[in-house]
Amino acid sequence: MAMTAAIIGGGVIGGGWLARFVLNGWNVRVFDPDLEAERKINGVLDQARHALPMLYETSLPVEGSVTYCSHIGETVTGVDWIQESVPERLDVKHAVIADIQAHAPEQAVLASSTSGFKPSELQQGSIFAQQIMVCHPFNPVYLLPLVEVVPSPKTSTQHLKVATHLLTSIGLSPLHVRKEIDAHIADRLLEAVWREGLWLINDDIATTKEIDDAIRFGFGLRWAQMGLFETYRIAGGEAGMAHFIAQFGPCLKWPWTKLMDVPELTNDLVQKISNQSNAQSGQHSIAELETKRNHNLVALLRALKQQGQAAGTIINAHEANLIDVPKLAVKLRSVHRTVPIDWTDYNGHMNEGRYGQVFSDAADRVLQSLGAGAEYVENGHSYFTVETNVKFLQETHAGEKIFVDTEILLAAGKKLKMRHVMRRARDEEVLNICEQFLLHVSLETRRSCDPVGSVAQNIVTLGKELG
Repeated sequence: MAMTAAIIGGGVIGGGWLARFVLNGWNVRVFDPDLEAERKINGVLDQARHALPMLYETSLPVEGSVTYCSHIGETVTGVDWIQESVPERLDVKHAVIADIQAHAPEQAVLASSTSGFKPSELQQGSIFAQQIMVCHPFNPVYLLPLVEVVPSPKTSTQHLKVATHLLTSIGLSPLHVRKEIDAHIADRLLEAVWREGLWLINDDIATTKEIDDAIRFGFGLRWAQMGLFETYRIAGGEAGMAHFIAQFGPCLKWPWTKLMDVPELTNDLVQKISNQSNAQSGQHSIAELETKRNHNLVALLRALKQQGQAAGTIINAHEANLIDVPKLAVKLRSVHRTVPIDWTDYNGHMNEGRYGQVFSDAADRVLQSLGAGAEYVENGHSYFTVETNVKFLQETHAGEKIFVDTEILLAAGKKLKMRHVMRRARDEEVLNICEQFLLHVSLETRRSCDPVGSVAQNIVTLGKELG
């Protein structure tokens, strides 16, 4: 039975939450008095539909439904999760929470997206403080995995446990903030950089573009895969972090930063920032910038995923729960996925080497259904591809949903031959065909041999079906 989430406030963050839930198979109800809410949310959802599936080597669950409600009571009745993303005014949040709790089940998680308020502040005057916590995400919510989960002493252990489990189940990485603090963890770090950026512009040291270049060409790349402290540990050389602090710690007393002060946001400074930002990227629409950002994030996240590092570990763990190994048969659906942005070349279509990846994945799924998966390989046996014959029939582009149907043509002793037909999901047009011949091998001798155990039995079964 599908889970149900309520989204209260459908702006950029609320819309991102909606997309994350819907694309992971949840049904979602939305309340937002903005007459343009549905249009805006559909824009976010379209971006998410294009980007999120590209992270995975398999398809996401069947999309859940989206229902727009006319009042909060209708939105939250009987739901499993409530995500409040209304404007950052405590009086507004108190009023909304009171309305939610008048209708919501007590077992539901009531999470606020707030970046500034502490959960104890949100719980003031509430009738059931135990279900209230902060779950602060990062934009775009449908791509970035981090969620700061902040309970107060009144938040129940059970609700916190449920929240952690459910967030993980939709591919997010819950970071339990053990003590309440204004702005939580990440935004406090971001504010420090933001303050320094404002001073650099105010004092005519750097422009918005120059500051962004300093981040994206330098430490931003390091932070994406190692963070702050692990990066500095390396900077300390073989002696590690202690040496780094001893070497660079004294500079903390130098008057480099203005972290305890912020420039007055005068009209002149605001206009200067706006003019520089327009010069930097004003030639692009917000939708174009969002698409560019999403493509870049997908490529970066996929690289980390391939290496099994940082945010990539979150995607790998989520994907492991999505993969459904098909039942062994002469004909089976071996691949169902979206083509990622990093699979395209200068012609704008999928590179021929990536077709090989698709058919390799298709063969792996067949081998898994045979029982020749990772455990079988660890025990010293595997199948090696010795011949492929590929026919390229149509172009394939990033973002397209594809599937592969595989037919076993030969299963006899050490020999396994299969035919893969790759199709575009929306019209089932054939894009590519591959015939692949494999031999069973001993990983000890690196020579062909007959399969063993249940794999041998399954080969016999397939051979009988093939006649």
